[in-house]
Amino acid sequence: MKKTYYLFNPGRLSRKDNTLKFTPVDEKGVEGQPRYIPVEGVDDMYVLGSLDANSALYNFLGKNGICIHFFDYYENYTGSFMAKDGLLAGRMIVAQVNYHANSAKRMIIAQKFIEGASHNMLKNLRYYDSRGKGLSTQIEQIEQYQTSIAGAKMINQLMGIEGNIRQSYYEAFNSILNDFEMGKRTKQPPQNPVNALISYGNMMCYSQCLRAIHQTQLNPTVSYLHTPGERRYSLALDIAEIFKPILVDRVIFKVINKRELQMKHFNEQLNRCLLNESGKKIFIKAFEERLSETIQHRTLKRNVSYKHLIKLECYKLSKHMLGIEEYKPFKIDRKSVV
Repeated sequence: MKKTYYLFNPGRLSRKDNTLKFTPVDEKGVEGQPRYIPVEGVDDMYVLGSLDANSALYNFLGKNGICIHFFDYYENYTGSFMAKDGLLAGRMIVAQVNYHANSAKRMIIAQKFIEGASHNMLKNLRYYDSRGKGLSTQIEQIEQYQTSIAGAKMINQLMGIEGNIRQSYYEAFNSILNDFEMGKRTKQPPQNPVNALISYGNMMCYSQCLRAIHQTQLNPTVSYLHTPGERRYSLALDIAEIFKPILVDRVIFKVINKRELQMKHFNEQLNRCLLNESGKKIFIKAFEERLSETIQHRTLKRNVSYKHLIKLECYKLSKHMLGIEEYKPFKIDRKSVV
């Protein structure tokens, strides 16, 4: 089974026969013990530090279908090296553009994204409310906002509804979390540990959605909820809305409430808070475990991982735009998908 690899330290990545050789380098330029990674076992790689590599290495990665995602010191996603897209299909691109250009068709898909996202947020809140966290106020607010989704006529109006839902949702975090408080949602930069975890986790989820899109015929720059723009894969942002409550937020609740992450795992600076290297490793381990968890799929009648569910979401979206079947967003229902 192929794995995702994370490169934290600055270093050099090169080809060594049919393996990838990663050599960490400290701030004085001294090389550490190299690490050899069999190329057959690599799905994609995350670079969370500076990396020296040459074109021969990228040719090798491209031929083996390996993608690399890059992030700067402040944990911002900066770009990806994607292997040659062998699944591009003109029919699919035309269908995507037509659905975006038709305001009524675009609105239907955008509403589905918010419908799925809000359902999954409510599942989280109801789970913790049943455990005595007292979240009935936030649950009722989100349920009320949900009734406005179908009546939205403009994307900006729909985004406003989504913003209200998420605000009520985040207000519940202080009740759910032990020892940590979220306060106001802050990003670019996050200003406390909870906001740092949300930003970091959302970035991880976005990258997973981008990778899944790349494995289908969808074009990641043509989106429906988020406005397509330059230098970003906005369809990945759309799909990530559905999965963030299940993949990111549940991991945050777990690592904080089980005290796997503590204040020592964060670097607090002036108006900025970031995970340190040990904190990143703890969070990534928990996130990967979550991606590998399986749940019963009612249609397929077998267990599928959350990671595979993201790809299935892309296939469902493709079928909708090709007129094969209506798109229904991912919704978690206990231990099965509806």
